[in-house]
Amino acid sequence: MPKSHDPIIKSDIVNTSYLKYKICVSGAAETGHCADGALEKAKELGREIVRQGAVLMTGATTGVPYWSAIGAKEENGISIGLSPAATEKAHIKSYRLPVDYFDIIIYTGFEYAGRNLLLTRSSDAVIIVCGRIGTINEFTIAFEDKKPIGVLTETGGAADMLEDILDKSHRGHGKVIFESDPKLLVEKLIEVIKKEKEDNGS
Repeated sequence: MPKSHDPIIKSDIVNTSYLKYKICVSGAAETGHCADGALEKAKELGREIVRQGAVLMTGATTGVPYWSAIGAKEENGISIGLSPAATEKAHIKSYRLPVDYFDIIIYTGFEYAGRNLLLTRSSDAVIIVCGRIGTINEFTIAFEDKKPIGVLTETGGAADMLEDILDKSHRGHGKVIFESDPKLLVEKLIEVIKKEKEDNGS
């Protein structure tokens, strides 16, 4: 007989309906080139991710990801950051990155490129807001991994270039959703995540 604390597996397919979806917000750490209102939209994204029952994932950095973390915490949600630094000290002193508005920060020690890979791989979907070359890097990783991706349009930077980039890259649009409204974008992404999990039997 199993002990009271031992898990009982009744089938080969584990019911994961109790798990929260993990949605990454990727965007500009330096926001001088972003469109007016982009940071408020990033904050609203953080709020909507929590309102719709998901967990926020970011690169634990300044700018757009930081504002989304503020929004998530204002809704009493969960905010997880993946840092490029190896330690909290390096995160603060060397990278000059924030530690507030996060429930957990994982110190990867893999610099920005390695952090980007871990961040997108560990998320169920990725949302792009404004952004520069690092955001494009996270977008292309998620695209190659066939992740659901949301692009919050009218926020400037990379977000407003990606549709043209996809058109000129001749690879199709994959699972990319373009939407200017944060609430609708999160709703549409969660629909895609749910369908994928159902199709995969999880």
